[in-house]
Amino acid sequence: MHYLTLSFTHKNTDICVREKLAFNSEEKSRHFMSQLKNCEAINEVILLSTCNRVEIITSVSEVQSALNYVFDLLSYVSDVPREELEGRADTYEDNGAIHHLFTVCSSLDSLVIGETQIAGQLKEAFKFAFEHNYCGQKLGRAMHHAFRCAAEVRSRTDISKSPVSVSSVAVAKAKDLLGDIGGLTALVVGAGEMSQLAAKHLIANGVNLIIINRNLERAQELANELGELATVAPYAKLTEYINRYRLVFSATGAPHSVITDDMVQERDFSRYWFDIAVPRDIEVKEHHNLHVYAVDDLEEIVTKNMSLREEQAKIAYSIVGRSTMDFFKWLQSMCVEPIIKEIRDHAKCCSMQELEKAVKKGYIPEELQEHVAKVMHHAFNSFLHTATKNLKEAADKPESDTIVQAVQYIFNINEDQTKRMNMYKCEYQMGGIK
Repeated sequence: MHYLTLSFTHKNTDICVREKLAFNSEEKSRHFMSQLKNCEAINEVILLSTCNRVEIITSVSEVQSALNYVFDLLSYVSDVPREELEGRADTYEDNGAIHHLFTVCSSLDSLVIGETQIAGQLKEAFKFAFEHNYCGQKLGRAMHHAFRCAAEVRSRTDISKSPVSVSSVAVAKAKDLLGDIGGLTALVVGAGEMSQLAAKHLIANGVNLIIINRNLERAQELANELGELATVAPYAKLTEYINRYRLVFSATGAPHSVITDDMVQERDFSRYWFDIAVPRDIEVKEHHNLHVYAVDDLEEIVTKNMSLREEQAKIAYSIVGRSTMDFFKWLQSMCVEPIIKEIRDHAKCCSMQELEKAVKKGYIPEELQEHVAKVMHHAFNSFLHTATKNLKEAADKPESDTIVQAVQYIFNINEDQTKRMNMYKCEYQMGGIK
């Protein structure tokens, strides 16, 4: 088994290609993952699609076959040539794949380092894949350890203090452009996660909000949550309102543009529109006094953010590195734990059988049977202690497979037995994803 991840992010893929790769509906995601599972080399898959990245996280039996299949399928569904996908993708295998996963989950690979949104997005992607049977034990183990690593990074560093996201960076950019934005009115288009974050940051800066969403009820729910500074308007008013106010923040999650050039009316005041959706919501030509900022245009503020958090990031990366090594040590120990249990169970079974024979033959009084059983149990534990310790330590060594096979042969342990015993169990219950 191998871990294999293909990664398309703001670092290696511009927004024009990312919006073609975006999986912005459950139906599209399910269809893609179902197609991936049709490949014999691909055992499990998780798909993460956000405004800044598409991550295809897999467990595979054969790397090259799986890689070829993923590139072919992705090219087909996105209409991006395979050669371009291969040239842009960052590909990670085994240790590299796990290190990358932990790095992403800890928000060290985000457009805005330290933003807390990505861990939640990964958790939702995992939950979706798990509930629809696209992933199981292999990726489940990796994901739970990734969440554990991210939690440690947050608790041991200041990298997520005063948390930021692409939405908050967009609001910060508006403040850079206009100074104090308190008292202004901004239009927020959409009521999803990105729009909610933008709205909350705007409210925190004293901005009055008008929320427009196709689902008016959902817009009203968000306005109620935000308080008296937020109101709603019907979607039919979109053209009128984008031409009335100086600030527009749009993140609808629609598969096509919702604000187009024919909707723009000339105005004698400067307007600033922030398109924080992928695919982009806004598709307009150049207009006097109209300035449009997409996700990739926010790099300047992001760079400032990165320099401020550089020292904390060094600490965070050391945690990720150690967590990656710990994960593979733990994974290796999973190979020997069932063997150790089988040896102990076999020893206990043999000793109990012999004890019962001894009692039946009168060698040991029946009233002492329980005490003798305890003595035998302690004796076998003492005898197996060093062997158990050495076997666990051997799991970390390059020759671990040879050692494990030798122990299985010596104690006549069937490999299928240990597999059945170890179908378990991640140390974190996968049934309890929240």
